Amino acid sequence: MGRALELARRAWGRTHPNPMVGALIVEGGEVVAEGFHAQDGGPHAERVALAALGRAPKPGAVLFVTLEPCSTHGRTGACCDAIVSAGLRQVVVGATDPNPAHAGRGLERLRAQGVSVRSGVAEAECRDLNLIFNHWIVKKRPFIAGKVAMTLDGKIACRTGDSQWITGEAARADGHRWRKLFPSIMVGAGTVLADNPSLTLRLNGEPEDCGRRFIFDTTLRTAAMNTADWPRVYSDRWKARTIVVTTSAADAGTRRRLEAAGVELWVQEAGRGPAAWAQFSSACAAANISGVYVEGGSQLLSSALAAQALDYLFCYQAPVFFADSEAMAAFTGQVPGSPSEGMRLVDLRRDNWGDDALVRGRLNYHKA
Repeated sequence: MGRALELARRAWGRTHPNPMVGALIVEGGEVVAEGFHAQDGGPHAERVALAALGRAPKPGAVLFVTLEPCSTHGRTGACCDAIVSAGLRQVVVGATDPNPAHAGRGLERLRAQGVSVRSGVAEAECRDLNLIFNHWIVKKRPFIAGKVAMTLDGKIACRTGDSQWITGEAARADGHRWRKLFPSIMVGAGTVLADNPSLTLRLNGEPEDCGRRFIFDTTLRTAAMNTADWPRVYSDRWKARTIVVTTSAADAGTRRRLEAAGVELWVQEAGRGPAAWAQFSSACAAANISGVYVEGGSQLLSSALAAQALDYLFCYQAPVFFADSEAMAAFTGQVPGSPSEGMRLVDLRRDNWGDDALVRGRLNYHKA
């Protein structure tokens, strides 16, 4: 199953809104065929593995797959049918289908056809592989995850605003790996004005790329200056992938200039608070955007936290502290009366990147 997970990760960030899935066929203890789901609309991992085998499986052959085989006829046909037709009689599954309407049906269907099924192998790892898909298919709305790089005392910038760099190269490279997974990234107007970020994907050995870029700017202050001085997200070669989330109160002339430049605008009724985040989430769902990676800054992240719009948090922490009450905190605005009233991460995962630590998990609001 570990090898099947490796195969699935080859499609990292390329299968939305579908899951990443890896599969392989074992005969006599040897892997004889492998496959993975490469992109939305393409053949599923089980069918790719069977095609790679190119013949009928030998008696006793075992199919390993990271996600329960589909039991419904979509664009590529039910994988359960392909497994049975191929003559496979043993299947090992990682995670069950998270869709409540389908969960377990594929396993039942295989067993009803005489296939021996073992499920739940490396289940936690297989579920973690598809954080975005699992949320999307159950909640019918985007998976919104925040990302912070902070000191030991919870600061993301000095009082001067300088934040480059709190964490080291290895942690920053991992942050870009997660950028690649998410179909979109979001920052606030303050971050655009302070850092003029590109918000592109930059990984060693891969060409620079860009997903959807959301700029949360209710007054369009990021575009109030002359067009020659606009931030790069409004003028680079990926400007058509930039979406500014604003309100009808924003200057009409600035809106027209942005749209004329090829930048997309999402105009919402609410500019802040839970209503704004709810409208944004609904708009993403309508646009089939299954995940949003929120890189801040503090004001945007705190707004999402206060609205309970953050589903997940990636927290990179460096072994340094500022000990300055005026330095910028990652989150503000909450007033817990006791530790039990604080926000909490659950389903934790931990990694070390150089000298820095990553803790990530799902937000469990105000629950001990």
